[in-house]
Amino acid sequence: MGDVAGDSKVDFGALASLHKWPSLANQRQPDREPYQVIEGTLDDCISAFMAKPAATRHLYEIRTKAQPPLVTEILSPEHVLELSRLREFL
Repeated sequence: MGDVAGDSKVDFGALASLHKWPSLANQRQPDREPYQVIEGTLDDCISAFMAKPAATRHLYEIRTKAQPPLVTEILSPEHVLELSRLREFL
């Protein structure tokens, strides 16, 4: 992501929402729909995600407007972790 990150700007002030998948024994329930936990900016949602215990982060996702090439409409936990690391450089 080296060159892409240098050439791309991410709007961390964009509207976003943090969603949690219903779980049983710390596993997503694929037959259920995720529910909204908070709504705010992308920055707010990343901060709220990072405040969750690492062992439960796989149950969360962030939904926002796509900002190609770095931000998709639904951000997986791995994607959120990477954006969190890159936040100060973007």
